[in-house]
Amino acid sequence: MDDILEMAQGRLGRVVALRLRPGTDVLLGLEEACKRAGINNGVILSAIGSLDSPHFCNPVELPTKAGYGYGETLHLTGPIELTSASGIICHDDEGNTNLHVHMTVTDRHGNAHGGHLVEGTKVLLTVDVVIAEIEGLVMGRKFDAELEVPLFAPRQA
Repeated sequence: MDDILEMAQGRLGRVVALRLRPGTDVLLGLEEACKRAGINNGVILSAIGSLDSPHFCNPVELPTKAGYGYGETLHLTGPIELTSASGIICHDDEGNTNLHVHMTVTDRHGNAHGGHLVEGTKVLLTVDVVIAEIEGLVMGRKFDAELEVPLFAPRQA
């Protein structure tokens, strides 16, 4: 059974609340907030707000060992409601912050869309976020050579 999962245990620590201002790139703003707060092991508990033409991607079939990976960037135009975003705050072996964030959005007609947040998604009016630091474990993320994709790699601190 040990080969079916990677697992580590910790506890929630500090909680940081922030507001991203209009025009801010959401992903870069979250990275900057984590840097300023000194968080590289954490979780995005909640994120809501409004976006200007978000960018995201979803899994597609690709010629990799895993057979899948993230496809081309999708783009919605105009004002879009960010109904939910969550994710993990990880870091690579060199200590560089690496966020993996997914979001759900709705357009002006109430149609829902979602996927993996990528750079280029800008705040329209506000994005309100609550982040929690995780203590006692390492939220690693590294390239998996077997599957040829970067993956979450938690381990005990």
